[in-house]
Amino acid sequence: MSGAGEDGRCRRAISILTELCQRKSLPSLDLDTCREFLLLPSDQSLIISEPELSISLLAVIVIVCGLALVAVFVFLFWKLCWVPWRNKALSSHLAVLHSEAGHKDSMADKLKDTGAISFLEAAVKISHTSPDIPAEVQMSMKDHIMRRTRIQRQTTEPASSTRHISFKRHLPRQMHVSSMDYGLDPPAVAEQPTSIGRIKPELYKQKTVDTEDPKKEAEKTCGKINFTLKYDYENETLTVRILRAFDLPAKDFCGSSDPYVKIYLLPDRKRKFQTRVHRKTLNPTFDESFHFPVPHEELASRKLHLSVFDFDRFSRHDMIGEVILENLFEDSDLSRETSIWRDIQYATTESVDLGEIMFSLCYLPTAGRLTLTVIKCRNLKAMDITGYSDPYVKVSLLCDGRRLKKKKTTIKKNTLNPTYNEAIIFDIPPENMDQVSLLISVMDYDRVGHNEIIGVCRVGVNAEGLGRDHWNEMLAYPRKPIAHWHPLVE
Repeated sequence: MSGAGEDGRCRRAISILTELCQRKSLPSLDLDTCREFLLLPSDQSLIISEPELSISLLAVIVIVCGLALVAVFVFLFWKLCWVPWRNKALSSHLAVLHSEAGHKDSMADKLKDTGAISFLEAAVKISHTSPDIPAEVQMSMKDHIMRRTRIQRQTTEPASSTRHISFKRHLPRQMHVSSMDYGLDPPAVAEQPTSIGRIKPELYKQKTVDTEDPKKEAEKTCGKINFTLKYDYENETLTVRILRAFDLPAKDFCGSSDPYVKIYLLPDRKRKFQTRVHRKTLNPTFDESFHFPVPHEELASRKLHLSVFDFDRFSRHDMIGEVILENLFEDSDLSRETSIWRDIQYATTESVDLGEIMFSLCYLPTAGRLTLTVIKCRNLKAMDITGYSDPYVKVSLLCDGRRLKKKKTTIKKNTLNPTYNEAIIFDIPPENMDQVSLLISVMDYDRVGHNEIIGVCRVGVNAEGLGRDHWNEMLAYPRKPIAHWHPLVE
């Protein structure tokens, strides 16, 4: 019982005693009042239990709120932690199942292969007692099975010079294939004495020879032209007389052409001559003479260039073809008039004379060393506004279209006829000489901007014309420098 209840009872007891003391006789005691006093504790207990009842209701509310918070926490944990972990575990389990399935498939394939081999072996074993299978067939089946199961042999190549290791490192992958014995090949291939992957120079040479003919056949000719040459030694004048052209191609819609000829004496392109235009004909007769003043000592370095055009009144003139006479003394000494016939080679633009370069080639087979000596250039094309160039020569070593190495000469300032006399050396093993070529580029040095290419030429087995001939001559005469002039092309 609380302290407030005890105080109330005490005050009630005091009030009852006070009433008893004030009365004179006990019989006058009020029984209802005493009965009220007796019932006072129970009533007070009821009155006192009301705060206790409110306290228990607050506890219930607190408990319910706590349970709600716990439920929210459990839901968040399930949503954020349990679900992702379960998905991850499921995916890993599926991956394990897939890997096991793949492993079982591979094992099944192996079992199938072994089953097939065992089946063949069983067939061979059965054939020992079968009188229907000949002995030759039995022996061939045995050899086939033994060949399938034998171990590949390892072979080694002869040790090469350490000086050529850097060159071989740059070669294409197919050139490093070592000789192997393939157990699954047919008997005819497996029993070849030569190793697979060896480079056979004779095969490349034969391929080059075979591919030359189609290129020659592919060169289109556009008719023929007839002209004469004569040199006047007293006046130092070369006379070029254009006589006629024959079987020219038709350039107009009507099936004819309007041809005329331009004449140059290279490398000078400033002085040029031109014939009259002949209308609607494929076999024109020109019969016109032109005179070039040129000293006799320069005739050997001059080239005659004839360009045949089709005249068009309303658009650009179409080029039919061209003729370039490299050697003016090819047919005579020019002391008397000499008639010359030449095929007109197909061309779409006029050839520009870029100049020439002279260099020598020398190869030492024992040392595996190729020496290219750049001697000089002449009549180079002017690349600067001053009318000169700053030329230098860049030599690139090529193999199957890939550049392995490059080297350069010094730069010669303000000249179109530089002299170098500089040697460029490449280390090339003899067995790889049929796979490489040299690209010689004459460049114009520019202090500001990019260096420009004046012209190029190429020498090698796969080169054309003089480039191939120069290379073959070098291989035919080892240890001897072979020098030639080469025209530069774009």
